[in-house]
Amino acid sequence: MADYDYIIIGAGSAGCVLAERLSASGRYKVLVLEAGGRGRSPWIVLPLGYGKTYFDPAVNWKYETEAEETLAGRKGYWPRGKVVGGSGAINALVYARGLPRDFDDWEAAGAAGWNWDTVRGTYEVMETQVSPSGARHGSGPLHVQDVSDQIHPSTRHFFAAAKELGLPSTDSINGAVNEGAAAYQINTSRGRRMHSARAFLAPALKRPNVTLMTGALVERIVFEGRRATAVKLRHRGRLVNLQAGREIILSAGAVTSPRILQLSGIGPPEMLKRMGITTLLDAPHVGGNLQDNLGINYYFRATEPTLNNVLRPFHGKVRAAIQYALTRRGPLSLSVNQCGGYFRSSVDLNQPDQQLYFNPVTYTTTLVGKRNVVQPDPFPGFIIGFQPSRPTSRGRIDISANDPNAPPLIRPNSLSNKEDCAQVVAGAQLCQTLMNTVGLDRLVERAIDPDLRCMTPDGILADFRERGGTVFHPIGTCRMGENAASSVVCPKLKVHGISGLRVVDASVFPNITSSNTNAPTMMLAHRTADLILEDAS
Repeated sequence: MADYDYIIIGAGSAGCVLAERLSASGRYKVLVLEAGGRGRSPWIVLPLGYGKTYFDPAVNWKYETEAEETLAGRKGYWPRGKVVGGSGAINALVYARGLPRDFDDWEAAGAAGWNWDTVRGTYEVMETQVSPSGARHGSGPLHVQDVSDQIHPSTRHFFAAAKELGLPSTDSINGAVNEGAAAYQINTSRGRRMHSARAFLAPALKRPNVTLMTGALVERIVFEGRRATAVKLRHRGRLVNLQAGREIILSAGAVTSPRILQLSGIGPPEMLKRMGITTLLDAPHVGGNLQDNLGINYYFRATEPTLNNVLRPFHGKVRAAIQYALTRRGPLSLSVNQCGGYFRSSVDLNQPDQQLYFNPVTYTTTLVGKRNVVQPDPFPGFIIGFQPSRPTSRGRIDISANDPNAPPLIRPNSLSNKEDCAQVVAGAQLCQTLMNTVGLDRLVERAIDPDLRCMTPDGILADFRERGGTVFHPIGTCRMGENAASSVVCPKLKVHGISGLRVVDASVFPNITSSNTNAPTMMLAHRTADLILEDAS
């Protein structure tokens, strides 16, 4: 007899949504497995606590990529959530659905039924939009907060610069008009992080048919023939086998989901043989198609106070803490990314190709004891930065050993083609043009080297190779598509050639969305739950 109907591997952004949706009827027993802890740190709850969790091994896997010659021989730092809520518990909170063309491109790539007209309805069911006045639109469990009334006054210079150049502006990058300068919406509720663990899993755990097991490291999935039937895991020092009566759902994220498949014998046969793993299914695309947004920041000393003046002094921290305690408002209730938006680097383009960030703060990472600490600088400053929205380079993530504890082998293959290099130059030149407006020039005391304003195209690319890096949006390593010849899962997210097993997380995105990936990951899980329940009925 099965222990559970559904076993979900990973209590991250997708797994928490699945747990709520699959358990709602009360008909099915659902188990959620999480390798990390429960996530009770106050720095998770506090939106600006992102700076504290960024290097915290208690809640963060702190992965590293292989060194990349295209990025000056550097290894990349990849923080990923090691906690209930996953990376959505430690991210910078920007809530971005993505552009309509992103999902139409999914369908064109073989993900039938995942076009914009379909997924938009899922977003609308999932969300409650909250205006600055507190007015609500929608009735979904996930609160999306408009904080445009709270962003720092210095951000007005960014909006003035965009207007000076004739660039568009919008009230919401998630609205009907989503292109242009905007204050970023964030997934918070009453000043507290509203990640998927709070919005979805917490209500689900009140039901008797839902179980959460933390500190559970999955070693592999167990099969009877080509059917997934059980999960082998290590919990509190013991090996445990748990049976699933209906399905096992892999929601461990774009880094770990392909690794669990490979450890279970699903992957490229030659690589599995080298690792001493018997191939159950020849699946060369497992671990491939890795995509990620790369970005860079440019730092400037400011001519007027910014968040540095608020958050660097001890008395400023105390004042912000009191404001937050009394009102659930103020800088501690916000993301470090306060405004930005989707932009076209050329008027000749028919879609935005860049996402910009304008942050009224600069910060330095210092080593304190054994930990890196992010501190605002002791002078007023601001950041302008960008990321090309749709990179075309493709990398891989694989196991490095036949051991679930072994670190992943992450090879992003960054800037591996001329198109991506051209997009880097185009994005920087857009920021350069903004910085040379009257609107932003009046905010600049001086640049903190290097000075974007005087860089040549060659200098821009060389600097990006030296300083640019991930903005933490890895996707695609178990991509969905029409068949096993081109993908890992079908549009219902079932693994090709296997029964009783789905992958439901950002690893199945065929193409990266044009901005932050947390919102589409939750949307994907919400809609897939409907598909799972349809199959069960």
